[in-house]
Amino acid sequence: MTAAVVTPGITRPATRRSYPTAWWGMAVLIMTEAMVFVILLAAYFFLRAASKEWPLAGIEVPKLELAVPFSFVLWGSSLPIFWAEAGIRNGNVARLKAGVLISFVMGASFLAYTLYDFNDLHFGWRDNAYGSIYYTIVGLHALHVFIGLGMNVVIQLKAWLGRYDHGRYASAEVFFLYWHFVDAVWLAVFPALFLSPHIR
Repeated sequence: MTAAVVTPGITRPATRRSYPTAWWGMAVLIMTEAMVFVILLAAYFFLRAASKEWPLAGIEVPKLELAVPFSFVLWGSSLPIFWAEAGIRNGNVARLKAGVLISFVMGASFLAYTLYDFNDLHFGWRDNAYGSIYYTIVGLHALHVFIGLGMNVVIQLKAWLGRYDHGRYASAEVFFLYWHFVDAVWLAVFPALFLSPHIR
């Protein structure tokens, strides 16, 4: 959405793109949530540094057979979002619908994998410090994915109801920002919790 700069006898588009208030509200929320994950990851590495073995009590290191491909599925889910965003900026609602739907399927498959991973673990969140921090970080991220999928459904409904066009898609922009954040967080969580225990 481009504002107009008006001077006597001249009207020309401004070169700087402005964002709606809701977008800035989401940006502030994301900064807050990012700090929560930074603190949790710092706690993870503190516990690891203070322990003689990691994971604790003979717990096996996280399995990568499914974690790696599903991580790429989640990261890849941002690509259709970029595609959808470019489409709606040009008034292409069909691209918005398709891109958001594809991203939903990819995000839902990652969430299903996370729930499967929790069910397959041989330790609980109350067993030791490792279990507690693992379930907290991965579980919190899964919660964010779940919320993002809920937002995705709302965006799809609004698109199918004709609420979006070339100049009206503020709520979609808010969702785009949130989903990219969810993917970015996993870029930090996956190497820390899944890859680093394999490095001796």
